[in-house]
Amino acid sequence: MSDGDGKRIASLLVDHPDPRLGYELLAEAMAADSGVFLEGTLDSLAKIAQVGSVVREGEMNYALSMVCGLRPKDQIEATLGVQMAAVHMATMNAAMCMGQAKTWELKESQERALNRLARTYVAQVEALKRYRSKGEQRVIVERVNVEKGGQAIVGNVGRGGGDS
Repeated sequence: MSDGDGKRIASLLVDHPDPRLGYELLAEAMAADSGVFLEGTLDSLAKIAQVGSVVREGEMNYALSMVCGLRPKDQIEATLGVQMAAVHMATMNAAMCMGQAKTWELKESQERALNRLARTYVAQVEALKRYRSKGEQRVIVERVNVEKGGQAIVGNVGRGGGDS
């Protein structure tokens, strides 16, 4: 990872007996179909875990585990996972800052930030859910009672298209 001036500030190493296989497994877990996407995604995750010019290893691993835990199926899901990790970590930082606020104004400001970030995270979860379902809606009927002489219809039911 480089800073804005092109100086290297961190290196990422995969802890695996076979580093090449380790990177391949990481790319598969991140749904990366190219080295460029994997490198960019890891760089984005490092920025989440960066304080000043230091990338904190524990936070980097935590953010990476959040993305891999989503089991992304393509690069869109992986990218959304990176954003979700960023928003979650920012939410936790806002919560910490709110707890440490010394004035009512600061506390209120941090509360607003916390609220917005938490709502953004929920929206991201919903977006991932919609994306994965491809917009299809599912209705699950758990129990149906049909009285004598009645009928139960299972399947797609539409309104008749008679002449008006």
